[in-house]
Amino acid sequence: MNLTSVAPLMTERYRSTPELVAEVVREAILRGLLKGGDQLRQDEVAAQLGVSRIPVREGLRQLEAEGLVKFLPRHGVLVSSLSADEVQEIYEMRIPLECTALRLALPHVTDADVRHAEEILAAIDRETDIGRWGHLNDEFHAGLYVLANRPRLLALIKNLRANVGRYLRIYISLLHHKPRSQEEHRMILDAVRRHDVPSALAALERHLDVACRGLVAYLSQERDARTERTGLARSR
Repeated sequence: MNLTSVAPLMTERYRSTPELVAEVVREAILRGLLKGGDQLRQDEVAAQLGVSRIPVREGLRQLEAEGLVKFLPRHGVLVSSLSADEVQEIYEMRIPLECTALRLALPHVTDADVRHAEEILAAIDRETDIGRWGHLNDEFHAGLYVLANRPRLLALIKNLRANVGRYLRIYISLLHHKPRSQEEHRMILDAVRRHDVPSALAALERHLDVACRGLVAYLSQERDARTERTGLARSR
């Protein structure tokens, strides 16, 4: 486990030590530096970030509430992993919630909001770092949803997106899905620009459904490959 490559990206943004710990570990998970099943030793995290163990524990408890890590008796803290079925369930929750957020936001969208979203999409076009791409992708969606002025709804959406974000970044990177994702983003934004509610919601639902089906298929293939490797190892 090496968090030192991530920490410098976060130190200027966060002043609370537990918040800093949570963000560094979260980013390491999202970037795939920490994978499902990896053990997080609190003393090691504290040493790498130059903090005491108390804020480390507080930060990890925050990530536990987000579903990114879990505290297990006698096993310490492990990075959570998701199955294809769990990802399917998350998207089944995300789609209606995000469509509700966009529907509530649309009456409040201004030309300035549309221009800002266009700038984010242009930045995504140029971005080659998958970690930064993930942040920009979240920023595009959140920038539209925030106009709904529903903080509890947005907090729930953010939590669900964070749970699948690490897998989505891997999927996008491996399967070169970025051009299609960008095309879908622009279809959403075009409908938003026209204040066409039915078209915007349909485009968003398609966008999320495509990502869901692709990600579920990817995780199912990974599961089958692991099962096959395990079977071969036992047969030797």
